Amino acid sequence: MPDTTSDRFATLRAPAHWQAVDFISDLHLQASEPATLALWQHYLQQAPALRADALFILGDLFEVWIGDDVLAPQTSDTPSFWHTCAQLLREHSRHTPVYFMHGNRDFLLGAQALAACGMVGLNDPTVLEFHGQHWLLSHGDALCLADTDYQRFRAAVRSADWQRDFLARPLSEREAIARGLREQSEARKRDSAHDHTLWADVDADAARQWLQAAGSQTLIHGHTHRPDQHDLGQGLRRVVLSDWDPTARPPRAEVLRLSPQDGLQRLPLC
Repeated sequence: MPDTTSDRFATLRAPAHWQAVDFISDLHLQASEPATLALWQHYLQQAPALRADALFILGDLFEVWIGDDVLAPQTSDTPSFWHTCAQLLREHSRHTPVYFMHGNRDFLLGAQALAACGMVGLNDPTVLEFHGQHWLLSHGDALCLADTDYQRFRAAVRSADWQRDFLARPLSEREAIARGLREQSEARKRDSAHDHTLWADVDADAARQWLQAAGSQTLIHGHTHRPDQHDLGQGLRRVVLSDWDPTARPPRAEVLRLSPQDGLQRLPLC
């Protein structure tokens, strides 16, 4: 389990026998996107020789998470989408540790769901200590400071009062609220695609401050759906994970693998 080393950062010390770890984010799994679910299942069930020693999910594994009660016992013999996802994660975690960090879409995933999926929760950010180096991990949304509307929204929905009120609502009402929030988000993405002044990237100064405070040279994050590597100066960099959409043209889906021999490698899945 991560151990707190300061008020802001936690550190996860990798066991000495780990030789490779994988990072993914922004799969946005949902029942209406079966191609992404199938690709994710294929990745999780790949041959043992191809597996990493640990999997780190840095947020937005799910398009939305409206409460752990979506995993309540079923009356049907056919597993729901949610139960299928939980079963896949649980099976993978039996041979490979799975670490989960909340994103801006699945921040309500709680302790009950973590246990059902066999995952270990991570603070955002977390420092991974791996073969003598420190890697700073984050979903990334907290660093998009120029998007002030989103930051106000983020602060509100991460509060205990908001979450308690939301989770007390009937499941159908929560589903309706989530649909409305997704529609607003998609509208903002469409607008920003045409007007880049509406799109906020990770703030470089804030990223440098986090890295310096963490004693790390590399920040690994998702959220922006713009896989790339950015030089922050002073020997610092940030590496952005890919989102997953195998139906896009060209298709997007990759794993970022870290090993002491090869460093960071992008592994395309389609």
